[in-house]
Amino acid sequence: MAGLLTPARRRGLEILDDPTIDPLLVRRSLADVARSNALFGGTRAVVVEIRRALTALDSGRSELTLLDVGTGAGDIPCSAERAARSRGVRLTTIGLDASEILAVATRPALAAGIRGDALDLPIGDRGVDIAICSQVLHHFPDEEALQVIRELDRVARIRVIISDIRRSWMAAGGIWIASFPLGFHPVSRHDGVVSVMRGFTPDELSELVTAAIGRVPLVRRRIGFRITASWTPEAR
Repeated sequence: MAGLLTPARRRGLEILDDPTIDPLLVRRSLADVARSNALFGGTRAVVVEIRRALTALDSGRSELTLLDVGTGAGDIPCSAERAARSRGVRLTTIGLDASEILAVATRPALAAGIRGDALDLPIGDRGVDIAICSQVLHHFPDEEALQVIRELDRVARIRVIISDIRRSWMAAGGIWIASFPLGFHPVSRHDGVVSVMRGFTPDELSELVTAAIGRVPLVRRRIGFRITASWTPEAR
């Protein structure tokens, strides 16, 4: 949906999607992404959903597993682990990324870092309790995004959480302007704007999930131009 505040969706090209990019630049840009998550709501959007999932659980569950697909620097699952720990739940976090450079080594709260494909997760059916995917879905063309959603639904036992960018002109302009005083690398600045233009409206994300799994997710707008879709996988 395009309008005065919402531009038409565009694929664009993110520099970090290039598999030949300098690993040092990848690490630098991932650090910028982690700062952006902390400052502009990316981390909070997922943590709030994690807390809601924990509240809905039986009080007897004290240990859970979480898979973060497209983990990048591993910052969001580590924040989720801390949030769960504050509620007396031990959350074992696994970060998965397609890149050869998994920056998870600097994140001691991550139990494991796995190199893998979001289109074919190396996890068995119902192999983890919670599966999350934050600011990753917009990287995929719609047909592949449908498969990513199906894979998340396949591996999760109790909750799937997708968090992404809510597309708007304000979000695009905001990340561009904020990147200068924050000292972001030019690649991070470029990719940040492209990410916004690849993002979703609430209706678009809801329709994508529904098309993938045949069920309507719970979609919420979050601060910082974020959006979440979450659901409980059907028992198999």
